[in-house]
Amino acid sequence: MQNLLPERWRTLPKEIPTWLHGAWPRRVAIAVALLAVAGFLLRDQIVGPAVDAYEATRSDLVQSVVSSGRIVTPQRVSIASVITAAVTRIPVDEGQRVTSGDVLIVLDDKDARAAAAQARAALAQADARLRQLREVALPGAEQGLVQAQANLVLAQQQYERAQNLLAKGFVSQSALDDARRNLDVAQSQLRAARLQVETNGPAGSDFVLAQAAQEQARANVAMAQARLDQTVIRAPFDGTLIGRDVEPGNVAQPGKELMVLAPTGETQVIAQIDEKNLSQLKLGQKALGSADAYPRDRFDAELVYINPGIDALRGSVEVKLRVPRPPEYLRQDMTVSVDIEIGRRSNTVVLPAETVNDAGGEQPWVMAVDGHRLVRRPVRLGLKGEGHVEVLEGVAPGDLAIVSAGTAHTPGERVRATPVAKANR
Repeated sequence: MQNLLPERWRTLPKEIPTWLHGAWPRRVAIAVALLAVAGFLLRDQIVGPAVDAYEATRSDLVQSVVSSGRIVTPQRVSIASVITAAVTRIPVDEGQRVTSGDVLIVLDDKDARAAAAQARAALAQADARLRQLREVALPGAEQGLVQAQANLVLAQQQYERAQNLLAKGFVSQSALDDARRNLDVAQSQLRAARLQVETNGPAGSDFVLAQAAQEQARANVAMAQARLDQTVIRAPFDGTLIGRDVEPGNVAQPGKELMVLAPTGETQVIAQIDEKNLSQLKLGQKALGSADAYPRDRFDAELVYINPGIDALRGSVEVKLRVPRPPEYLRQDMTVSVDIEIGRRSNTVVLPAETVNDAGGEQPWVMAVDGHRLVRRPVRLGLKGEGHVEVLEGVAPGDLAIVSAGTAHTPGERVRATPVAKANR
């Protein structure tokens, strides 16, 4: 042992003060101290250097695919007028949430109201005309037909009587001619009465014309009412007003944008995933997202679409994730990061990923601590989480492994393992 000591320590007893030479306890104490110092100086040669070791433990592990994407919301909609009119009132403010049917802009409606009143009056006149045909003209024509039929019967009887009297010599030929003329007139009146009944009936021309006039009047009322309705611009669906470029007193022109409405709808994240992860993606997988502008806030998402094609230039596949409860701060085209959960294990053996060597190769391994020596131990890996991996074979809970990559440690080397962290995930 003394030969292993440095030259200065071999001569140390000679330098001990003389007052220690006389008492054996003091000599024992000095010897112990010298042994302690020697042990401290030679500990690396005796028990090996100290190394940081990580303990394998049982824990839950989640494997995820991480990617960046952007927020997509239903497209913005421009609100505009379809008529030219002055703006009289705007009952909403920019940034306000509105529901379908809420009034956004009120236009001057004096001309439209007058046109609607005029159209309703024309419709009332057409209705009256049709009612007149049903209640007056048609019954009058029917009565005229009855009268013409009676006149024809009388004229026929008078003609026949004149014929008999002429045969007996009681009347002249002129009397028969008058009776014949009266018969012809009665027949003509009967035909005219029948035509009058037909034209005033449901299939007659007067009735059809009256119906056509009524339908046209109704169309004019609908058109006038539609124009009147256009003086009140309403929200076509639920959403938020994100833009406004109109004030009371402005004249709205057809097609000119007055407001911008962001519809309320399903918010999605569109992301590009490396094609090597395609086999691990499945519809319905849960994910967590975070916006670059709000990195501490997380929101839930769900994988709802996987593009069947591959982007050859980027070597990626486009996916869409639904955000069921989007936070207020999400905006169209906002950059976000998403962690798609592709696997989960409960109560499994895990180690820090930095302790596993050749993790992507055919035979991964760890440098384990067996007693006071390092042992190269092959392992079989499972899921790979954030900073941790699942070890299916080769390591048991409580085993220690070191970070050997980039170090000079070799199998069989004596070390003093110092547990520094547990592989919790």
